[in-house]
Amino acid sequence: MFKGHPKGLIAAALANMGERFGFYTMMAILVLFLQSKFGLTGNNAGIIYATFYALIYILALVGGLIADKTKNYKGTILTGLVLMAVGYGIMAIPTPTPVPNQTLFLIYSLIGLFVIAFGNGLFKGNLQALVGQMYDQGDYSDDKRGAGFQIFYMFINVGAVVAPFIAPGIRTWWLKQHNFLYNAELPAMCHSHLDGSLTAESSQAFTKLANDATISGQVTDLTEFSNTYLNTFNEGFHYAFGIAIIAMAISFVIYMFNKKRFPDPTSVAKEVKDEKGNTVKMDVAEVRQRIYALLAVYGVVIFFWFSFHQNGLTLTFFARDYTALKFMGINLSVESFQAMNPFFVVFLTPIIVALFGWLKAKGIEPSTPKKIAIGMFIAAMGFVLMSVMSTGLPLHETIDPAKGGSPLDITSKVTPLLLLGTYFILTVAELFISPLGIAFVSKVAPPQYQGLMQGGWLGATALGNQLLFIGAILYSSIPLWLTWGVFVVVCLISMGMMLFMLKWLERVSE
Repeated sequence: MFKGHPKGLIAAALANMGERFGFYTMMAILVLFLQSKFGLTGNNAGIIYATFYALIYILALVGGLIADKTKNYKGTILTGLVLMAVGYGIMAIPTPTPVPNQTLFLIYSLIGLFVIAFGNGLFKGNLQALVGQMYDQGDYSDDKRGAGFQIFYMFINVGAVVAPFIAPGIRTWWLKQHNFLYNAELPAMCHSHLDGSLTAESSQAFTKLANDATISGQVTDLTEFSNTYLNTFNEGFHYAFGIAIIAMAISFVIYMFNKKRFPDPTSVAKEVKDEKGNTVKMDVAEVRQRIYALLAVYGVVIFFWFSFHQNGLTLTFFARDYTALKFMGINLSVESFQAMNPFFVVFLTPIIVALFGWLKAKGIEPSTPKKIAIGMFIAAMGFVLMSVMSTGLPLHETIDPAKGGSPLDITSKVTPLLLLGTYFILTVAELFISPLGIAFVSKVAPPQYQGLMQGGWLGATALGNQLLFIGAILYSSIPLWLTWGVFVVVCLISMGMMLFMLKWLERVSE
């Protein structure tokens, strides 16, 4: 699988593992932290979550402009690592919960999130440009470039596999140090008790959950329990953010050790040569066609990211509210489900690469636009599974403590195998779209607009992430099966658009 690829490919991917560790730490705990720390509704937490992930990609454009202007790509990448560590440091400093001033402490956390996003922006796009430069400087085919980005994508997710286990592990350990057990439903009930919004029936359920989560003795004062449990629960989250700093340090060391072996991406467009070595000049009409084709693809992938990144938002809510967290004698945490996607990326990438190689040898490998269309269909099937299996589950507002509801009994919850299967399907879709999409942009973009077109891909991803909050609104206001059905329709429409444009996109990318 690694034969014929640049030697610096794996080193670059390993240097990226710290960023992925932090990314999936945030994916696993961010909305849960915002709700347990500040008592935010799912809608408000969703808006912050969506904006944070949109900023990561929008600021990658800023990072690229800074690197282009300073001509110091390696220094920009290192600065990004340092800033990410600073941002996680801000998030890691324990502050009291419940917060004495919600606005002040929320602004403090938002500053930390912005620093992380800005550091990610300096790091993410420029490291990908570094990988692309490795292939630009050698005699590599388009197929080899695409496979290279898939391998890169696989290895950077190694760090992501462990993050969703370490973060909740620290939180659960910290709770035990203070004689408490982890219960994903308690923070919302604690906030509702302190706000006085619990009904008499819900208060009885709260009393039982509070006693079950207390290792020694019985709870005699629910207000005191609520304050203490919330503070301890969120201190554990703060320390989990701190672990990401260690991951950044490891990436920093790996990058510094290999820095001299990496190329320095250049903002100068690579010239296209014909078979005789003469420079090929694209006419204006072809440049326009290529740009139009890329804009069309951007428009489609917006809706993939809008659907796919629900894994850190509505699918995380579903894990907390509707999924049994005990399976075959194993106690699961809500956050641990976020390990499924990176694990499947690592596990499935060699299989997908081998599949495409086999199809190529048979002369029947689909074009990249067709692969993207197939990926959209696969993503739709993931949400079809969620929609079918969510039929009959109660509306969220009926089990939301903030609205006087009581959490579902464990016997009424669904098996965690549902989310396992959904993440498997969505990851297959991701491998058909994300790394191949980046390679497609690299191939189709006119030489003089390579940087701008790569920025367009990131911008489309950012817009899709900014739309994520819509999922949180749907989750809290309409039946679950219909919520997932919206994503089915979105993915199928996107697939139809790709198929409608297929011949044109294939012709432009030849």
